[in-house]
Amino acid sequence: MTTSTIFTLLLLALVFHSSNAAVFTIRNNCPYTVWAGAVPGGGKQLNSGQTWSLSVPAGTAGARIWPRTNCNFDGSGRGKCQTGDCNGLLRCQNYGTPPNTLAEFALNQYNNLDFIDISLVDGFNVPLTFKSNSGGCTRSISCTADINGQCPSQLRAPGGCNNPCTVFKTDQYCCNSGNCGPTDYSRFFKTRCPDAYSYPKDDKTSLFTCPGGTNYDVVFCP
Repeated sequence: MTTSTIFTLLLLALVFHSSNAAVFTIRNNCPYTVWAGAVPGGGKQLNSGQTWSLSVPAGTAGARIWPRTNCNFDGSGRGKCQTGDCNGLLRCQNYGTPPNTLAEFALNQYNNLDFIDISLVDGFNVPLTFKSNSGGCTRSISCTADINGQCPSQLRAPGGCNNPCTVFKTDQYCCNSGNCGPTDYSRFFKTRCPDAYSYPKDDKTSLFTCPGGTNYDVVFCP
């Protein structure tokens, strides 16, 4: 195989990979700095009005983007966040610590569909919108209520509002046995953010799809 042939094949592979990646545009519309976390993707400080473009390969599952607040990092990218902290790293390698509002997704899954959701199963810290912006899909889901301000006293946390599973760690709230339903606490979240997961089995009203290859916006404080 000649060098030119190898180069052509590598170029075609790069083009194929790019065409099958979904682009997530993450925007901070909050009047304060938010440190976006993403798995896969890492993390980035977003001052008010700034955006971050993240390319995620087709077939990626178990992925999420979330806001982190009140962070301090040194020059090496080590530090801590009040909410959403990921092992003290600016560029996350693992999921964040509750409470944090989640934009979750799995790309090119069953029938080549993307599955997207907003989850409050790890609690809430910053309002957000998760919406498609290409491919003819017009899906837009949001959680913009003042959950921090209205949070029940038992669930309050510095900078956010915990999900009851985080606080009480019981099967009733965490659904470990697969035999659970809505609770008064989950209804607190659901009435304020009907699009979002309020407890782990909340699939029917909280899981949405778009065709594979769609690009998305995640907006903090929409």
